[in-house]
Formats: sequence, structure tokens, C-alpha cells
Amino acid sequence: MNAIPLALYGAALVAYVWHFARRQPNVGRAATTLLVAGALAHTFVIGMQTMEVGHVPVTNASSAISTFVWLLALAYLYTEMTTDERAMGTFILPLAVALQTIPAVQPGIEDRADVLQGPLFGIHVSSLLFAYASFALACVIGITYVLLFKEIKAKHLGFFYARLPSLQVLDSMNHRATVVGWIFLTIGLVVGAVWASQAPNHDPRVQAMSLQDPKIFVAIICWAVYSFEVFAARRIGWGGRRAAYLSAIGFAIVLLNFVPISYFLTNSHNF
Repeated sequence: MNAIPLALYGAALVAYVWHFARRQPNVGRAATTLLVAGALAHTFVIGMQTMEVGHVPVTNASSAISTFVWLLALAYLYTEMTTDERAMGTFILPLAVALQTIPAVQPGIEDRADVLQGPLFGIHVSSLLFAYASFALACVIGITYVLLFKEIKAKHLGFFYARLPSLQVLDSMNHRATVVGWIFLTIGLVVGAVWASQAPNHDPRVQAMSLQDPKIFVAIICWAVYSFEVFAARRIGWGGRRAAYLSAIGFAIVLLNFVPISYFLTNSHNF
């Protein structure tokens, strides 16, 4: 079923790229319509999976990626509708399409182990996935900031200058997305620590939960990077390009932790 949202996201990507290149309003509206259709189809898929297993599908890497893409699509649509700016879709949708390909090709099977049940586990995973979606937005906004900055610095006001919001708007959007993501990342890590302390110790995955596990160690590094970005923006005036680069570095760590480490390296989070 994940193939249907993937197809709609792919069609939306084509429309967003076309709109970004040609700036045709009707194409932009079509792009938004296709993305809304993709998000609705994805909502239906996740709803069906939730009814089947009794909880939001997050207990294996493929389903967690699918849920992340769904949250990313919803977060971007909210941003687009509140700012009336479609330019970011050209940069967000490639990530959504690339990641949604994984659950479409390799769906995975939900783990129904007792250790993964309960509200704390749900809050832990949901908070982290929402944080990752916010960080994805911040990363893309940061990349567009750098592209526009370089064009302005070169005094060649052309392609990106005509299509992107101002540097001030992009910097503000980046900061807001980072702060929201940091809040939910902090909640997710704290709740995860509480859940792990209460989980039955007979499960080998619970026994492996320590800083020596790559998944947990890299998550702490990710929190440290974003904590520094939030602190630096408020205390030492690190905004603009520096914040954009930190957002890109932080999200690269998120992707490292979210895909290869989740699939191949962790012993505690191999759901």
C-alpha cells in the first residue's frame, strides 16, 4: 500500500520542480493538490496499519520511515499554507520520495512484543519522528538560505532570488523549525530513558540499551548539535549561514541514525 503515496509524492515532486522553474500558478496549485492527495493516501495507509496492529506503525525501521515521511509531508503542507510559499516543495519532496521508496520496496513486519506496547513507547517514538520532520524542514530551509546568500553575494540576482523568500524570512523559518524539533527531540529522549528504565529486562533489546549502542550514542550527539544551534542563536547571535550549516550537519546525523544505523548497527533498536 505504500506504493500509492509514493506515486503521488513522485507526481507532486515533478509538479513542484516545474512550478519552481517556470513559476506558473496553475502548476503550483496542481503540485499542492497532488501533495495533499499523497498525504491523504498516506494517512489512509497508516490508519489501516494502525487498526491492524493496534498502534501507530513504528516498531520496525521501514514503518518508522513511512510514518516520518507522512509527518514530513504534513509539516511541509502546514508551512506552505501558512506562508503561501511553494518554493520549498522542490527541496522537500526529493527527500520524501527517496525515503518513502524504502517502505514501498521493503514494507517490514510490525513487532508486537509486549516490551514495545504502552503509552511511553508511543510518546517516545512519535516525539522523535516529529522532531526529525522538523529538522528535515530546517535542513532544507538552511540549504535554500545558502543558495540565495551565494547568489546575492555574487551580485547576480537571478534564479533563486526570484523564487525564494528573503534571507530574513528563511533564517526565521529555520530557527523556528529547529526549536520545535529540539523540544520534541528532548521530550523523546527523556521519555525513552524513562520507558527503558521501566521495560522488562528479560528482552535482549532492553539489555543492549546503553551509550555503547550506536543508535543511542548518535542520538545524544544529534541532541548536542541541535542544543548548540539553539543556544548559539540565542546567546552568541549565530544565525544565517552558520545556523544553516548546523541544520544541515544535524540532519545528516539524523539520517545516519535513522536509516543505516537502524538497519545494520543497533542492538537495542532493531525492531
